[in-house]
Amino acid sequence: MNGRARWNSDCEGFHRRDFLKAGSAGLLGLSLADLLRAEARAASAIPDAGAVSSIDPASPATPRARSVIMVWLAGGPATIDMWDPRPDAPDTIRGEFRPIDTSVPGLSFAEHLPRMAQVADRTTVIRSIHHTIAAHELGTQYMTTGNKPNPALVYPAMGSIGAMKLETPVGVPPYVSFQALRGGQAGGAGYLGPAYNPFPVEAGGGGRLRVRGVSLPKELTVTQLDDRKKLRDSFDQRFRAMEQGVDVAAGLDRFHAQALDILRNDKTQRAFQLETEPASVREAYGTTPFGQSALAARRLIEAGVRFVTVSLGGWDTHRDNFTALKTRLLPQVDKVLSTLIMDLDRRGLLDETIVYCAGEFGRTPKINKTAGRDHWARSMSVVVAGGGFERGYAHGTTQADGMAPETDPISPADLAATIFRQLGIDPHEELQTNNGRPMQIVRDGVVVPELIG
Repeated sequence: MNGRARWNSDCEGFHRRDFLKAGSAGLLGLSLADLLRAEARAASAIPDAGAVSSIDPASPATPRARSVIMVWLAGGPATIDMWDPRPDAPDTIRGEFRPIDTSVPGLSFAEHLPRMAQVADRTTVIRSIHHTIAAHELGTQYMTTGNKPNPALVYPAMGSIGAMKLETPVGVPPYVSFQALRGGQAGGAGYLGPAYNPFPVEAGGGGRLRVRGVSLPKELTVTQLDDRKKLRDSFDQRFRAMEQGVDVAAGLDRFHAQALDILRNDKTQRAFQLETEPASVREAYGTTPFGQSALAARRLIEAGVRFVTVSLGGWDTHRDNFTALKTRLLPQVDKVLSTLIMDLDRRGLLDETIVYCAGEFGRTPKINKTAGRDHWARSMSVVVAGGGFERGYAHGTTQADGMAPETDPISPADLAATIFRQLGIDPHEELQTNNGRPMQIVRDGVVVPELIG
């Protein structure tokens, strides 16, 4: 396998182009109105069940955060070579990178993360995340939902829960994803139905963003669309009697009106007009698709979007791990993530925006025969910033050999529950699946108070 092929696909054969297909096949192929009408059918079939709150009364009653930007490192990043270096371990574990000091006394990062080292005092580094699912798609589902995958039920991603539970301004999509996560289910709405799927955006070269559905074709005006709505409504009257199972008429009208609101409202369109940003800001993020997606994510949060996912693939480093990290992957993460955190902080947005950087699992502490690291879910690190999380804090430790957490272990469910709590969402609230089964948002996790500032 050549280097380019390795960078564009992971070991389970999922190709980078599949991210684009997964994001566009079901959503971008529809007009905005048609998409929202389809979503209405699903949404009307799933009532939002009321619930008795089970939030710890000692935790803050007021939400600390309003939005989330998830920076997803697809493929399983070697966090032992990033946020949790092992300088005293044998060279078969330690690897090639030396540790460097950060702005937090006693906290070290790998040498190829100098910018993140400078902003460490604005982050929480969790070094004791652990689970048992060392497979790409299932690991992604666990880390992005907070629930262990179940073959009989697809859980909704955190972004989909946010889309359902958090208020969003009129004319703004609640959940936006730059490239779909691995597989057709990860990152989606699961049992909530397509009403809460992400609004997908494709990021191209040179910082170009491809967005369908937030603008009309040049030959069609909003007035003409209103006329088409009237015509379609006349047809709908004849077909509503044929709908089976649920009454969707009100939902169809509501979501068609929402489609018109989005087309009339230029908030979303302005968020994607990156050329209006000062050149210095665009350059700080970089002109890569990853960098410009992160800049657009910040602008979307300003417009009122509640959850944005930005993805960087290529972390499935079974061979030549250190070459891939130091020449391609770590410089991008260092530049983009540090710039995003600083930019949000300067604008007064970091206190109300959670930045969550993670992948589906970590990689083996022991280096393999091809200078790579293999799948390893028993120990990994993630970085969280903003949204009321403790600043300048490192939570948990791993064993000397990096194989497993030594202190303060945290599961993906615990972290998801804590993120939801900061958003003012009870992680144990019961929703209903499409067959009426009650289901807690996070089934097994508990809020970790030490993470909260």
